[in-house]
Amino acid sequence: MARLFVDNLTVIDFSYLDNARGVVGESWIVDIELEGSLNDQGMVFDFGHVKKQIKQFIDHEIDHRLLVPTKSTDCSTHIENNQLIIEFPLATGGIIRHQSPQDAVLLVDAQMIDSNSIAIDLQSRIRQLLPDNVTEVVINLRNEEISGAFYHYTHGLQKHLGQCQRIAHGHRSRIEIKTNGQRNTELEAHWAARLKDGYIATQDHIDNEFDIQGMAHTSMKYSAQQGDFAISLPSSNVFVMPVETTVENIAIFLASLISKNNQLDVVVKAYEGLNKGAFGIATFRSAD
Repeated sequence: MARLFVDNLTVIDFSYLDNARGVVGESWIVDIELEGSLNDQGMVFDFGHVKKQIKQFIDHEIDHRLLVPTKSTDCSTHIENNQLIIEFPLATGGIIRHQSPQDAVLLVDAQMIDSNSIAIDLQSRIRQLLPDNVTEVVINLRNEEISGAFYHYTHGLQKHLGQCQRIAHGHRSRIEIKTNGQRNTELEAHWAARLKDGYIATQDHIDNEFDIQGMAHTSMKYSAQQGDFAISLPSSNVFVMPVETTVENIAIFLASLISKNNQLDVVVKAYEGLNKGAFGIATFRSAD
């Protein structure tokens, strides 16, 4: 038997529902190992096919989707007018309600979403795609190692022509802030905490505000190329911006807000998942 590996095969950016945390944006790095006998080319499996066939499968199944653990307490799902509707009670007493085309969601037969259960599910299904000489598939899903501030966030980009238009997909992202040319780790920690497990919403997408058992909730909705989308969740987890929540706009908005509040020149380096993102630059000008 021989064993091959591909590290950093892909990065999957998605969100999932969690009974304690709410809707959680996530980014996992995917490593894969394949074990089996050598074929007539002297290979377990062609690296080119690993990078194309298996990567495409994983991206299609997980990337930019909302993962829902259907065995979580009182979680309910049903189809109405070709829309998948999910109601997901939270331990805090709040409720997340999500409505979208079915392709925007992955229903997972589990009580909670974690990297181990998703890896096991992917291993089983990927094995069925491979030739008989491949006898074992091992998937490792891991987070980027981050020494500084980071946060998990969820959003949806109505105007995007690809999968980012889905109203509940997300990322695990670093944030770096400089004030007057120097790194400001205190502000980084503050904003990472402020945005932690948050839904970053566009003002124009807000449809309604209402209470459930005395807890304020906010609902957002829009129509995009793939169909109609809607989500509602506790208002304490919603951070509202006046513009579409691209990473460029997030960086610019945060830089302007931080500069205004602290009367400093600010540079925000906002990441969107791994190794990509945008800068926001704001120069403080005194009213004098």
